[in-house]
Amino acid sequence: MGNSPEDARPSTEDDRPSIGDDLPSIGRSLQQGRIDAGLTVDEVSTSTRVRVPIVQAIEEDDFSRCGGDVYARGHIRTLARAVGLDPAPLVAQYDAEHGGRPAPTSAAPLFEAERIRPEPRRPNWTAAMVAAIVAVVGFAGFTLFNGGDDAKSGKQVAEGPAPAKTTPKPTPSQPAAPKPAPSESAIAAVPQDKVTVKLTAIDDKSWISAKSANGKLLFDGLLLAGESKTFQDDERLDLILGNAGAIELFVNGKKVEDKFEPGQVERLSYSKGDPEAG
Repeated sequence: MGNSPEDARPSTEDDRPSIGDDLPSIGRSLQQGRIDAGLTVDEVSTSTRVRVPIVQAIEEDDFSRCGGDVYARGHIRTLARAVGLDPAPLVAQYDAEHGGRPAPTSAAPLFEAERIRPEPRRPNWTAAMVAAIVAVVGFAGFTLFNGGDDAKSGKQVAEGPAPAKTTPKPTPSQPAAPKPAPSESAIAAVPQDKVTVKLTAIDDKSWISAKSANGKLLFDGLLLAGESKTFQDDERLDLILGNAGAIELFVNGKKVEDKFEPGQVERLSYSKGDPEAG
């Protein structure tokens, strides 16, 4: 009993059983792994930074959106790790279904381009150094230029005559009070177009108030013994003397001879011309 010629015939490739016919697809494996991990597509996209449309396409075994085999392998590894699967069998399955792995090239890490990874800007140290050098040179030139001008101006001042000393002009202040004594010179010094009143506390203090013709308050306070106050206005001065007997009064350069009693309150008004009690 021997084998028939047909039994001795070598088996062909078509007669060999296919490998992996009962294995789930790559997309189905990734989808089931995601479901088992309790993750949504959005959560996987957020954790891997692979865009949602690409994640959905890979789970449907559509790798055309990956941009090539290199990107597809990278996405398969990333998604497998995110859902807790071993990426090596899935990548090997992809190579078997898509003609094997090509020779490694420098473009292998390019799948990272799909991830959101901003590149930090580096400071431009060269421009900063150039700006600093320009600033230093400009400052040095400015200093030398000003120094030369100062030296020239200093030389001219040294060779010229010494400036004459000038006496500063006094700042305008209150008009000088007329002399207490009712002399002819004191009367002549009083302006004729104004009303001038001088109050002097002789031997006691007195509260006084002075207002101009327009109601402006010129003074309101205590005049101590020995102190004097002089007031002037174009039209009229209104006075209130709290202790009139302690006050010596000059109006328009003339002493008022009225005898006021100590402690007496007097209300007086004076205008241009001879003094008259109001």
